[in-house]
Amino acid sequence: MAKTINVAIVTSPGYTHLVPIIEFSKRLINHHPNFHVTCIVPSLGPPPESSKAYLETLPSNIHTILLPPISKDQLPQNVHPVFLIQLTSNLSLPSIHEVLKSLCSQAPLTALVVDVFAYKAVEFAKEFNALSYFYFPSSAMTLSLLAHAPKLDEEVSGEFKDLSEPIKFPGCVPIMGVDLPDPSQSRASEIYKHFLERAKAIVTADGVLINTFLEMEAGAVRALEEFGNGRFKLYPVGPITQKGSVNEVDESDKCLRWLDKQPAWSVLYVSFGSGGTLSKNQIDELALGLELSGQRFLWVLRAPNNSASAAYLEASKEEPLQFLPSGFLERTKEKGLVVGSWAPQVQILGHSSVGGFLSHCGWNSTLESVQEGVPLITWPLFAEQRMTAVMLTDGLNVALRPKFNEDGIAEKEEIAKVIKCLLEGEEGAGMRRRMRNLRDSAANALKDGSSTQTLSQLANHWQNFTGI
Repeated sequence: MAKTINVAIVTSPGYTHLVPIIEFSKRLINHHPNFHVTCIVPSLGPPPESSKAYLETLPSNIHTILLPPISKDQLPQNVHPVFLIQLTSNLSLPSIHEVLKSLCSQAPLTALVVDVFAYKAVEFAKEFNALSYFYFPSSAMTLSLLAHAPKLDEEVSGEFKDLSEPIKFPGCVPIMGVDLPDPSQSRASEIYKHFLERAKAIVTADGVLINTFLEMEAGAVRALEEFGNGRFKLYPVGPITQKGSVNEVDESDKCLRWLDKQPAWSVLYVSFGSGGTLSKNQIDELALGLELSGQRFLWVLRAPNNSASAAYLEASKEEPLQFLPSGFLERTKEKGLVVGSWAPQVQILGHSSVGGFLSHCGWNSTLESVQEGVPLITWPLFAEQRMTAVMLTDGLNVALRPKFNEDGIAEKEEIAKVIKCLLEGEEGAGMRRRMRNLRDSAANALKDGSSTQTLSQLANHWQNFTGI
């Protein structure tokens, strides 16, 4: 009987960071049952019910330890969610260390895998004679930014957003500085200092597990492998998503029953993820744009907020549908369905009537769209979402990106134009074909292709490890 290999993973606060690293753990033990994973979970305030319910579904060889929550009173108010996530991870370090110490007193620890926001915890691996890894829940293009950020910081003066020429990371499509993630946009800020620290920490680990697959980002992956030579090893193990989870049955049934009545590929699914919010003005323009397009739509609506990431760590309890333009629901009742706050996204994207996805370009949503072969309209809001939008539009050519006016608003005419182009136009049809090819590549990578082979290489390395 194969000996048990013990691995510890450290997540960071936020459901969208918790799920990918846990789903990686499930995939690991599914392919290699002799592994045992202990999942260490920090949180800002009490863990949300959605996280607790998700953790209760895990198999017996994944053990979860919820750390003492960090009180919101310990953190600054009215700051970017990324900053709160980073500070929460930092304040949880003593608790993380205590858990690792307890684990290692019971059995040797082979590997420590930490979410990129818990980067300071990677230093504990040496103390406990374990291998160290980062789990990177986003794209190879975003990891390329981190890999090259220290050099970029030295070479560029002023703000990245003011650069007139695009930045060229090896193996990636060129990107304007204004499309880099939020933490890099104000170089004098505390959040930028943490961003640089994360970037410098990447090369200190034994490897980086990344939630992408070779066929989707071949250029970026190959370039990172060359960059990492002698510094870290790259393991593309994706696409890793949460498949088939439905926890709000009534809303699920409502959405899927409505989709059953629509023609094939005719519906635009509109959702800004688990935390994205629009202003009231932008909600009005989006509603009127959907109406003006004349296309069918299924819209997951959240209450407005002038901060795009307002719902990331704490959702509004207001009824979203009250914020729609007067008469909109009545005028579009034959063409559209609007639901509040949540819908079964994976099942919706996999439905035959869905022909496009208007998305905030969160990486989880992007991978789900890829796995179901659904082309996108990109509407990035925060974090690395603008980088993802550039990759999808300029790199993979499977998405359209609407233009925004000087006030940062996409107007109804522009919205209607891109919707019609995606669902009716020849350009949209080409994107649908390319996205279906990408879907097949993703399935092959997970079946017995590149990502499964990479996971096996990693598992073999861990099984042969005898201690530092």
